[in-house]
Amino acid sequence: MRTRTWHVVAALVAGFMTTSVAACEEEDETGKDGFTVGLLLPSRTVPRWERSDRPLIEKRLKQLCPHCTLEYANAQNDAMRQRQQMSSMITKGVRVLILDATDTRALRSSIQEAHEAGVPVVAYDRLAEGPISGYVSFDGAQVGRLQGEALLKAMGDKANGGNVVMMNGDPTSPNAAWFRGGALSVVSGKVKIGRSYDTQGWSTDSAHANMSAAMAALGPDRIDGVLAANDAIAAGVISALKSARVRELPPVTGQDADLDAVQRIVRGEQYMTVYKPFKAEAVAAVGMAVALGRGEDLRKIATTTTNSPTTRHIPSVLLTPTAVTVDRIKPTLVKDGMYSVDQICTAELRPACEKAGLIRLDD
Repeated sequence: MRTRTWHVVAALVAGFMTTSVAACEEEDETGKDGFTVGLLLPSRTVPRWERSDRPLIEKRLKQLCPHCTLEYANAQNDAMRQRQQMSSMITKGVRVLILDATDTRALRSSIQEAHEAGVPVVAYDRLAEGPISGYVSFDGAQVGRLQGEALLKAMGDKANGGNVVMMNGDPTSPNAAWFRGGALSVVSGKVKIGRSYDTQGWSTDSAHANMSAAMAALGPDRIDGVLAANDAIAAGVISALKSARVRELPPVTGQDADLDAVQRIVRGEQYMTVYKPFKAEAVAAVGMAVALGRGEDLRKIATTTTNSPTTRHIPSVLLTPTAVTVDRIKPTLVKDGMYSVDQICTAELRPACEKAGLIRLDD
């Protein structure tokens, strides 16, 4: 993989954001620029897909190509359903697809079907197998490294030989292995991995069950930290710890900056999350989709290339994630407009928000 600097990525994203809508409208008036983009998202289990990604993609498509339309489907963690949704979109005549694959291997034949029908596919957030035309995501190894570094810092003296439970993501997602590898590159040789679990479907309930099993095996007081791959998993971990009446919760990591997770961080229940600016990801993906729909080359958009098990040199944009602990909520999430202080600081959380420096009670 060959990668240019993040400054180039930032400049390109800024360029996507400032593309002239007027110019697009002028092209649309010819009647040649309007087409349908298919958007296939994997689940409703992880809040970001419906709350952030879908509306951001819809908004950016309208800005960049006012006469384009969006055909949307959510697979609800069912790979067969997603294959059917994808075939239906191809039959309906979508010109390009943005796909976050529920199962990156199971969708390979559907991606081949799209390729044979002349419908390019932009892999969104997860790199699926098959003839992908473009790929947009975040650096998954860096996500894992940020989680590992934060966990070691939070564990303090226990970072030297302490017991950690690894709560990995769904094994069907290549991102899960990417996150895990990044985390292990930081914590291996420093802590003991007491137990490690895969979390089917990134499910909160599965994470709760796995954490209960870890406590039964190790003892709740012998768990010094939990490497949870994302915020939905962290929610299950924390729920299990509280159900077991663990008084002093160990530090728990997360990812996606879900609002519930940010509020858990304010409460002191979750130590950190990883913020991935979904707006930049959506902007890059729509930029790729519209360019492909117009028959344009992606080299002006891509900042690197990526190899999958089946395809080499896929034009790619890999964005940079950021670690968020309680002291970083305001200068990251609030500053970027992800959430307002009022959204985070409910009436019940106002004392904790004051302690975190998010508000003053006399405001």
